[in-house]
Amino acid sequence: MPAGLIAAVASHSLAERIGLRAGDELLSINGHQLRDVIDAQFYAAEERLALRVRQDGQESTLEAERRYDEPLGLEFAQPTFDGLRYCNNRCEFCFVTHMAPGLRRSLYVRDDDYRHSFLFGSYVTLTNLDEADWERIGEQGLSPLYVSVHATDPDLRRRILGNPAAPDVMAQLRRLAELGIETHTQIVVVPGLNDGPHLERSIGDLSGSYPLHPLTHPFIRSYPLTHPLTHPLTRSVSIVPVGLTRYHRGSCRVHTDVEMRAVFDQVAGWQARLRERLGVSFVYLSDEWYLRLGEEVPPLEAYDGLDLTENGVGLVRRFLENGGWRMENGGNLQSPTSTLVTGTLFAPVLQRVTAHIPGVEVVPVVNRFFGETVTVAGLLTGQDVVAQLRERSLGDMVVLPAAMFGGPEGQSLDEMQPEDVGEALGRTVKTSDGEIHDGRRFYRVFPDPW
Repeated sequence: MPAGLIAAVASHSLAERIGLRAGDELLSINGHQLRDVIDAQFYAAEERLALRVRQDGQESTLEAERRYDEPLGLEFAQPTFDGLRYCNNRCEFCFVTHMAPGLRRSLYVRDDDYRHSFLFGSYVTLTNLDEADWERIGEQGLSPLYVSVHATDPDLRRRILGNPAAPDVMAQLRRLAELGIETHTQIVVVPGLNDGPHLERSIGDLSGSYPLHPLTHPFIRSYPLTHPLTHPLTRSVSIVPVGLTRYHRGSCRVHTDVEMRAVFDQVAGWQARLRERLGVSFVYLSDEWYLRLGEEVPPLEAYDGLDLTENGVGLVRRFLENGGWRMENGGNLQSPTSTLVTGTLFAPVLQRVTAHIPGVEVVPVVNRFFGETVTVAGLLTGQDVVAQLRERSLGDMVVLPAAMFGGPEGQSLDEMQPEDVGEALGRTVKTSDGEIHDGRRFYRVFPDPW
């Protein structure tokens, strides 16, 4: 039987009142076995609770009455208690399959778990769902979900996923809409594979059921709520360029500047037409397109109130709207001289917003570890930072992207911590504020395992 290992118990919570503590295991609630934290939250919504637990190797049942709107107050060691749902696809551009050798084992796990999509905004393909999963999604209202489409043509999508059995994603999105589940989709564009006319079809298919804008089409106001146009298959489409490391051995390649421009112009045309027809852009380019092409990122209102930053859409604008760079403690840069480290993609933006701060130098670090085509700050390694900064004249303080250190216990991908980098450089090291940093979630081009 799966069990949820309790990592922490909130003070003055229901869990503390009934005697739960870190290290205990939660087995069931009101007779319902628990597969993950979603089950724990869902079944703990009742007024009267009977919690089956394991404490010091002994099982018992603890009963409690829950106050209105009172959470359990538990933090679990893992979000899923029965393991991860693994990917059954073989995407040639999957970042996990061209990860550098010799890193920690967790970086090589190819997960594709709809529960992580609901909990954390990870994009999943929906190719490994069974009927019980569909029933659960509807029963528990697991909305929104984030779906990697890549192409709406069923045959092309199967080719992209390397999965001849992949279901028709349009039918799946339609079924989710009928269940009342909101979805957000992404297309990772690979030059020569799913761009051009294939991208044209995909955007057209996905936008076809979106409700027409009532100001442009006032007759929509008289439609009943059950009319198909009021139930879009998806709320948004994020367009993301493929990202590959130097360990990639397939036939995929990254975009040339000319190909980047072609996709940019194609999507911009769709945005203009859809905004006139639907009242929203509906399809959104990830920030990398703007940065690579030297285009100004759109204003905040161009994102239509959607938070798609988990997919690298709109994070530059959020960074700029929040006033640019800040220190970890929330103050401004006060050190007489400071060196700000970032990836090569974001460096021009960071240089622009810090140009007025005396004694600040922005240093873009080239990613030698994964290859120069990997330009994001979140995939920088400690060894690259040390090697490229060691011969430079550095400020009194070195500020590293917080996203570099998203591994266990704050480690970088090559298992260095900020203090390790500081010791190697002989400098005080700080990390950027996680609320506005330019790192891992900023430029993510694939549902990441990092």
